[in-house]
Amino acid sequence: LRTLMPLFDPDSGLLTVSGMVRCSLLSPLTDMSHCLTEAPTRGVAMVPKLALDVLSCEVMRVLQLTDSFIVPINYHVPRKEFHADLYPDTLGRTAAMSAAEWWKGGEKQLRSKITLLSSSSLSLPLSPSPSLPPSLSSSSLSLPPSLSSSSLSPSLPPSLSSLSLPLLLLPLPPSLPLLLPLSPSLSLPPSLPPSLPPSLPPSLPPSLPPSLPPSLPPSLSSSSLSLPLPPSPPPPSPSLSCSLSLPLPPSPPPPSLSPPSLPPSSSSLSLPLPPSPPSPGPSSKFRHLQGAVLHRDTHFTNLKGLNLTTPGECDGFCANRHRVAVPLATAGGQIAIFELSQAGKLADTGLPTIQNSVNVADFSWDPFNSHRLVVAGDDAKIRVWQVPEGGLTETLTEPETILQGHTEKIYSVKFHPLASGLLASSSYDQTVRLWNLESGDEVKALRGHQDQIFGMAWSPDGKLLATVCKDGKLRIYDPRKSAEPVQEGAGPEGHRGARVVWVCDGKYLMVSGFDSRSERTLYLHSVESLSSGAIASAPTDVSPSTLIPFYDPDTSVVILTGKGDTRVYIFEIVPEAPYFLECASFNSSEPHKGLAFLPKTECVVQEVEVARGLRLSKTSIEPVAFRVPRVRKEFFQDDVYPDTAVWWESSLTASAWLAGSDGKHQSISLKPKDMTPVSEAPKEVQVRKYLPSSHYLEEKTDEQKKDELLSAMIGKLGNMDDNPLPQESFQGVEDDEWAKYLAQIIVMGAQVVGRAFARALRQEYAASQAAAEARGRAGQQSAAASSLTGMTLQEAQQILNIATLTPEELQKNYEHLFKVNDKEVGGSFYLQSKVRFIKKVKVQYVPCKKANV
Repeated sequence: LRTLMPLFDPDSGLLTVSGMVRCSLLSPLTDMSHCLTEAPTRGVAMVPKLALDVLSCEVMRVLQLTDSFIVPINYHVPRKEFHADLYPDTLGRTAAMSAAEWWKGGEKQLRSKITLLSSSSLSLPLSPSPSLPPSLSSSSLSLPPSLSSSSLSPSLPPSLSSLSLPLLLLPLPPSLPLLLPLSPSLSLPPSLPPSLPPSLPPSLPPSLPPSLPPSLPPSLSSSSLSLPLPPSPPPPSPSLSCSLSLPLPPSPPPPSLSPPSLPPSSSSLSLPLPPSPPSPGPSSKFRHLQGAVLHRDTHFTNLKGLNLTTPGECDGFCANRHRVAVPLATAGGQIAIFELSQAGKLADTGLPTIQNSVNVADFSWDPFNSHRLVVAGDDAKIRVWQVPEGGLTETLTEPETILQGHTEKIYSVKFHPLASGLLASSSYDQTVRLWNLESGDEVKALRGHQDQIFGMAWSPDGKLLATVCKDGKLRIYDPRKSAEPVQEGAGPEGHRGARVVWVCDGKYLMVSGFDSRSERTLYLHSVESLSSGAIASAPTDVSPSTLIPFYDPDTSVVILTGKGDTRVYIFEIVPEAPYFLECASFNSSEPHKGLAFLPKTECVVQEVEVARGLRLSKTSIEPVAFRVPRVRKEFFQDDVYPDTAVWWESSLTASAWLAGSDGKHQSISLKPKDMTPVSEAPKEVQVRKYLPSSHYLEEKTDEQKKDELLSAMIGKLGNMDDNPLPQESFQGVEDDEWAKYLAQIIVMGAQVVGRAFARALRQEYAASQAAAEARGRAGQQSAAASSLTGMTLQEAQQILNIATLTPEELQKNYEHLFKVNDKEVGGSFYLQSKVRFIKKVKVQYVPCKKANV
C-alpha cells in the first residue's frame, strides 16, 4: 500500500486524495469526481484560491507531478457564470501577526478575508493603439522610485489611491528597454523631463475611451478596477509582472499626453532578453529499429521440458554461432544442445543431453571455442564440457574438467573477453574467483563484497572487472593488482537483482536494476567518478524480473528484456546528455524465457541487420533479426557498420594475461565485395514533388481519355460492319440432316470407346444363345436379356454390326439404319432413344443457329 496525500480546501470543504505511483486522483465525497491520469503520480499540490478562474466556476485546481511533466487538473462546477455560494470569502494575503508577536504569546487566530469576485467586478476592455507595432505585448512594471506617486497629481480620493493599469513592452535594443502605459489618460507632473530618448517613438497611444468617467465614486476600491488587454498574438514576448500605481487626475483627460523621458537613474532598466527556443534534443538513427521473427524453417519447435526456474543471475540460455544450450527441467541438471544448422521440429523423446547430476545455476559458451561449455552447479563446482563436432549423439555424463574452490553455491560465470581459457565466477561465499581452464587451477580470489553478487562484467580491454552487489554498491576490480576493489560507488536502490555492462568504449557503466519503488530503471555511471553516483537514469516499467542487457559496441545500442516479458527495450547510449536515446521496442505475442545474441558476422548486411538473436519461448526457439529501415539497401550502409572487433578470436592466453600482458582484438569490415558504400554512392536525382503548371493545364479529362482509348481499339481491330462474322453466312439445314450428323457422332463415339464393350457383348451373346439352345428356346433369343447392359440380345447384335461400319458407310446406310428401324415404322432398335433425344436437341438449337446467337 502507498501513502495517500490529502489536499483539503477549507472554503468549499473539498478533499482530494492522491496516492503515489497510482494513476488516479479521487475524491471520497462522491463517485462522480474520479480523475484518472495517464502517468504515475509522484506528488500533488493545490493552487491557491486567488488563482482560480471564478467566472468559469473553477472550484479547485490541483497540480500533478509526474516523471516528466507537471499536469494541472481543474475541477469545475457545471454553471455558466459566477455564483457566490461556490466562493465564500477566503483568507487574504495579510498575516494575522508577525513571528515576533507569536513568539511573545500573541493569540490572533484569523486573518482578514477577501472575496474572490473583487478582481473581476469591473472590467474595462481597452483596444491597443494602432500606432504601436504589432509585436508589442501586454505587461506591467513599477515605476522607479524617482517616479513615485507622491510626485503625481494627488487629487484622487484615498479609496482610489492607486489604479492597476496594463503596460506594453516595446522591443527596444538591450541597452535601452522601456515600458510605457497602454492608454493612460493621465497628466504627468511638470517635474518630469519633457524630452524622450531618441529611441522612443514620437507618439503615444490615444487616451482612455470616453466611457471611462473622469472621476470615480469613493466607494470603489483600487482592487475592484482592472483594465485588461486583449491577448497578444503568438509567440508571446516575455512579460514582467509588476504593478504601476498612478493617481487619477481631477479633471477630464486631455486629448494627448506628452511622453516623459526617464531620469538617468531609471533610463536603463534591466529586463531579461527573450529566451531562445529550445533546440531539439539529439535523436538516434536507430530510433526506428525493427525486430522481425525469421521464417519458420529456421525455428526449433516441439521443445518440451524447459526449465523455467533458473536463478535470477542466469540469463536463461546461451548460444554461439553453431549451437545453443537450453536447460531442461528433468532431474540431474540436464542441458540440451541443438545445432543451429539442424533447425526444425524436435523429437518427442530420445534427445541426447548433458547430465550434471546437480541443479544448474548458470552456464556459458567459451567465446573462443564453440565446443566448450562451462556449467556452474549448486554443489559449488564448475564443470567443463566438450561438445563433439556435429552435436550430441549420445548423453554426456563425464565432464572434461571440474573446477573446485568455492565453498557455496555459484551465482554466475563470465569468460574473459581477450584471454583464452580465463574464467571468472561469483558465489554465495561473496567472492569472485578467476580460473585458468588450461591448467584447471584457481588463480585469483577477489573479496570485498558484503552481500549477494547480482552480476559482473569484464571491461572491453580486459583489464578491469565490475560487479554490482545486493548491498547497493558498484565495485571495480583490477584483478592483477589487488584483490580489493579499486573503486566503489552507489548502485541501484532496489534489492531484487541487477546487471552491469561496460558501454561507450569502457568509459561508462550501465546498470540495469530497480529503484526504491521497485520500478525497473537503467543507470549510467562514469568510470572515472564512480563514487559520485549515477549521472543519468531511464525508468522503464514495473516488473519482477531483471532486465538482461546486450550491448553492441559498434552501434552503442543496448537491447534489454527480462524473463517472462513480451517486450524488448532498445536504447542508444551516447556519452553526453541525455545519455539514453530510446528507440522503438520489439513486442512478441507470447512471453519469452530469454534472448541470446549471435556474432555480428551472422547479420545480413544487405537487409541492414545490426543484430540477430535467438528468442527462447516455452516450446520453441525463434531467430529474431533487428534491422534499420533504409531506402537504398543496394549500397553498404557504412554509417551503420563500422569495422567490428573479432571478439570470437582470442588475442592472448590466460597465462600471458596473468603475467601482465594486454591484448587487443583485430577488426574486420562487414562490407561484401559486390557492394558499394553508401557514402560513395552517386547522389540521387531530385524529383520534383509537384509537376509544372503546364502539365495540369494540358491534362486531359476522363472523357477525353476514354474517347481516345475507344478510337485506338477500333483502329486496331477494324470496323465490325465491314467484315461480317463467318457464322452470319451460314444457312439452315434440314431436320433429318441434323439428326443424321448427330447420330453419326454418337456412333463414332461408341466405336472409339466400345471396343472392349463390344467384345464383352459378343461373349455374353454367345453364352446366352448357348443357354437358350440348351433349354430348347432357340427361337426366342430376341426375348433374352443381357445381364451386363440391360438391353436385348437383338439390340446388342445391332450395336455390334454398327460398330464395324465406317463413317462413309454410316452416311450411305443412314436410311436403313435409322429410318427403317425407327419406332414409328416398327422394330426394336437400341439407338431409338438416342435418335429421339437428338431430335429434341435439334429443335432447340436450330432456331438459335438461324438467329446467329
